[in-house]
Amino acid sequence: MEEESSSSSPKMTSGTRETAVNSSPAVAAHSEGEEIEVLESTDVVPTASEEMTNKRSNSFRRAILQGGRQLKGCSSLRDEVGLGLSQRLVRHIAYETLPREVDRKWYFDSYTYCPPPWLILAITIAEVAVFMYYGVKLDRLVLQVSSPSFLKSPLPYHPQLRAQGWRYLSYIFMHTGIEHLSLNMAMQLLVGVPLEMVHGATRIGLVYVCGVLAGSLAVSVTDMTAPVVGSSGGVYALVSAHLANVVMNWSGMKCQFKLFRMAMALVCMSVEFGRAVWLRFYPPAFPPCPNPSFVAHLGGVVVGLTLGVVVLHNYEQKLQEQSLFWIFFCVYTLFVLCAVFWNIFAYSLLDVRLPPPP
Repeated sequence: MEEESSSSSPKMTSGTRETAVNSSPAVAAHSEGEEIEVLESTDVVPTASEEMTNKRSNSFRRAILQGGRQLKGCSSLRDEVGLGLSQRLVRHIAYETLPREVDRKWYFDSYTYCPPPWLILAITIAEVAVFMYYGVKLDRLVLQVSSPSFLKSPLPYHPQLRAQGWRYLSYIFMHTGIEHLSLNMAMQLLVGVPLEMVHGATRIGLVYVCGVLAGSLAVSVTDMTAPVVGSSGGVYALVSAHLANVVMNWSGMKCQFKLFRMAMALVCMSVEFGRAVWLRFYPPAFPPCPNPSFVAHLGGVVVGLTLGVVVLHNYEQKLQEQSLFWIFFCVYTLFVLCAVFWNIFAYSLLDVRLPPPP
């Protein structure tokens, strides 16, 4: 089969119809490189001189030219047999997170566990370690927030100490009790680790950190007298983005019992949010300082439904080339700047009566 790089029009030779195709479909590559069979799409592809933005294009073309592993369009990834435990796990993750068969096949072929999903695991281990440390120090595991020394830690966000910038992020390592930590940790691991395996630590870390920062800033703007603890801002950003991605690609998602599992995820989120609302309005153990705010959950949800959806939806494309990503990122940056100015000027202008420092 001959190809002319200077022309992108279809060509008929020797009874074979050559059709230029998009670089993203799965393609069956024969070992001698004699024929390329179009399996899933017949979209027009850019000419060789045009820059390819699909991050898997180069690897796919190398596989085609070298006669690499064949991806047969007549069978799905589920039909693969003789897989080891690690390969079955990768296949399971692919069906959990990706809506298109071509994406799942490419991910299954290319994933090597190097690097492993270290970010979410590291954050979770740090949260457990901090919780155990303060559990011993405060001599309590349930409702640690009721201890008079709980907010004396350098980690929680406190409105009197809002000038200490690290507290807008470090508050995720403190939790009100074992029930708070358990719910957050379960959602963080069950959703965050698979997403990191597919999208990488950079993308998932971006969504997580943006959710954490948005959570503390949202509290400083809307619930100005309350402290903040817990990783709910980052967790809710990841879970909301994933659930929205599943709903937007409902027909393409092939994970088992997806309706039941979505319902269970929403139930867990609702229970954790309800617990936070109850605790916020429950009489504090040491007035006049109120209990931690629940608004960080809402900040995380907003980030997940905007910035997070764009990050998870564009698996095969570079984020910096997506206009919608830049729109949401600019809106998020504007919110951060406005919240910073609010923290600098609004408290004095509104004469807010803050609780005493811990």
